[in-house]
Amino acid sequence: MTTATEALRGIWELAAGDARALERVSLRGQDPVLSSIFRVGAVAGASIAASGLAASELWRLRTGQAESVDVDLRAAAAAFRSERYLRIAGERPPRVWGPVAGYYPTDDGRWVQLHTNFPHHHAGMVELLDCDDTREAVAQAIAGWQGQALEDAIAERGLCGGLLRSGEQWGAHPQSQALADLPVFEILPLAESDPLPLEPIDPAVDGGRPLDGVRVLDLTRVIAGPVCGRSLASHGAEVLRLCAPHLPTLPTVWLDMAQGKRAAWLDLRQADEREQLRGLIRDCDVFVQGYRPGTLATRGFGPGEVASLRPGVVYVSLSAYSHAGPWAERRGFDSLVQTVSGLGRAGAEAAGVEGTQPLPCQALDHASGYLAAMGAMIGLARRAQQGGSWHVRVSLAQTGGWIWNLGRVEGGLDHPEQRLDDVRDLLIETQTEEGPTSTMGPPLTMLATPPRWDQPAVSLGTHAPRWRDQARD
Repeated sequence: MTTATEALRGIWELAAGDARALERVSLRGQDPVLSSIFRVGAVAGASIAASGLAASELWRLRTGQAESVDVDLRAAAAAFRSERYLRIAGERPPRVWGPVAGYYPTDDGRWVQLHTNFPHHHAGMVELLDCDDTREAVAQAIAGWQGQALEDAIAERGLCGGLLRSGEQWGAHPQSQALADLPVFEILPLAESDPLPLEPIDPAVDGGRPLDGVRVLDLTRVIAGPVCGRSLASHGAEVLRLCAPHLPTLPTVWLDMAQGKRAAWLDLRQADEREQLRGLIRDCDVFVQGYRPGTLATRGFGPGEVASLRPGVVYVSLSAYSHAGPWAERRGFDSLVQTVSGLGRAGAEAAGVEGTQPLPCQALDHASGYLAAMGAMIGLARRAQQGGSWHVRVSLAQTGGWIWNLGRVEGGLDHPEQRLDDVRDLLIETQTEEGPTSTMGPPLTMLATPPRWDQPAVSLGTHAPRWRDQARD
């Protein structure tokens, strides 16, 4: 069993961070903090603290002053459930879950999960199954499939679904074996270039935060990537989120993830808008993307191309199953990775129930987001001191393996549910276009540079695709 402090130490050593910085971190609390056999509190506390520690190291680099980081595991766990605590005018938004999404038995006694929260995934699944658009019809159709054949057919059509597996079954799978030699994240040299020091800050004169003046392009959706951008914004970065209007979104999830960001439309199918993105890249510092490996390269925005446009860029790649293995190009979401990798089945076995018992939060998403933010800030420190462009790689499957390997919590399933009333002291109130909105505040404390968001969540496409000092909107 691993404590949050031990988990943080492992992350920080992997990132080649200064070991002395760990002396400035306080992690309070211990598992269980949520109802789970897995060490969700340690995962939340360690990943959030790692992002804060990376920010504090940038602050030290820019000011010469050390900064402490304090994380309470209760707040960290609540941050990992932030989308559950979102309230608009005091009301919880409708749950985002597709009408046929869920778990179904197959003809050979397996269980398959369908992830159909986006309309095109829903339509594609109904077409594949050749049935009526109802849960009953979907269940009847799936009952006639062999499990492995259905999982393969779903992947071949670019849809989202997967077989429920035990940890042992996942360990024998070729994708699991491809991940075995990968660390939980990577920060790799991408291209050579001269050092780009960050502008010094005099706290007595300028105030300031660790990422003041840093520009971030955020080409991500749903949770993991947006958590990365949200974290960077809380430390002062200018984060510009870009998405095409035709791509489906989950509006209430976006509202939770949008704090501190500007948001613009940009359609990479259009040549002139691809040229706009090239212009934005030339002036950015961090490029965060959550497309499947290789997808953006087909549009001319792979790691090498972006580093050519912006020497010294930190390119962050988030994916479902990593860049390696036969599943590298598969679409995936947090709950799907839990299903196929044994996390859900292990929870069910411990609870003595059939099927799956997922983690009590989207822990793979949130942890991956904070690890990506940490990697981005480590990359900025490296380019300032060593030069070069850097590539940060994070995947939900690698994060899931990290969670699996941290050990189990005795009696964790008996821990009470963390309800809204238990975390009201952690909420912040803002005014958005949707009305008065309550969201989780930043989950860590830094006394000299308190994390905060300088603007409330905005609707998608609110701004023009320009940097703030270039905007005329």
